[in-house]
Amino acid sequence: MLPYIHLNLHFWRPDLPTFGLMLWLAAVAAAFLMDRNFKRAGIDADALGMVAVAALLGIVGAKLWHVIDTPAEFRADGWRVLWDSAGFAWYGGLIFGIAALMFQGWWAKIGMLRTLDLAAPAAAVGYGVGRIGCFLSGDGCYGIPTTLPWGMSFPNGIAPTFDRVHPTPLYELAAGLAIGGFLWWRGGKQRAAGAIVGEYLVLTGIARFLVEFVRRNPKVLWGLSNAQLASAGAVLAGIGLVWWAARQTETDPDEAASAVEKAA
Repeated sequence: MLPYIHLNLHFWRPDLPTFGLMLWLAAVAAAFLMDRNFKRAGIDADALGMVAVAALLGIVGAKLWHVIDTPAEFRADGWRVLWDSAGFAWYGGLIFGIAALMFQGWWAKIGMLRTLDLAAPAAAVGYGVGRIGCFLSGDGCYGIPTTLPWGMSFPNGIAPTFDRVHPTPLYELAAGLAIGGFLWWRGGKQRAAGAIVGEYLVLTGIARFLVEFVRRNPKVLWGLSNAQLASAGAVLAGIGLVWWAARQTETDPDEAASAVEKAA
């Protein structure tokens, strides 16, 4: 593992955290995809600025969710847990990021749901790239012990383990790239507002729900972790959005005229 990259400059010898570097690369990848999606949709808006604001608030939300989710850690370490480089919860970042994008979409007169649709592929890919940072730093986001041939140990990680465990960040990287590619393909045709982001919530919720079975997170209710409960909520919200978007599909003009004539 490589938690830090040691730079040896003439005037400075910093230790660059790989988690922070991959977080930055995730934001760059997401900004590039969202900008391409805006251009494909013929929308003249600052996609790069939107992603920057959403990423910043997403980091804040991810940290706050982690602190709320682990009160014992806050009681033990106090306010310094807010500045720790480890401990970020994806659903906190998702909620804050979505709120930031919705506000910016409304402000730019694109539409809140339309903005989320355009951002969905970028969010999936950005999340996957960001998980590389968890993998490189060995921050404890890995899974339970396994005898599978691809099991790995993280002896030099921030939260080290000498057991061979599931490399769950790599599972989530693969899922994020696959979901992002699928949503990009789905977004190539005009769809009702809310359809793509609904599919994003369903797919990412299912992916996170499944990977939690081999992660180390404690079970809190019905044998499920907090992340699994939040994933189930995301799936239900996504199904509701997809259903709602399907009902918003505009009626064909010829069909509407025919219906009026029949009613007359």
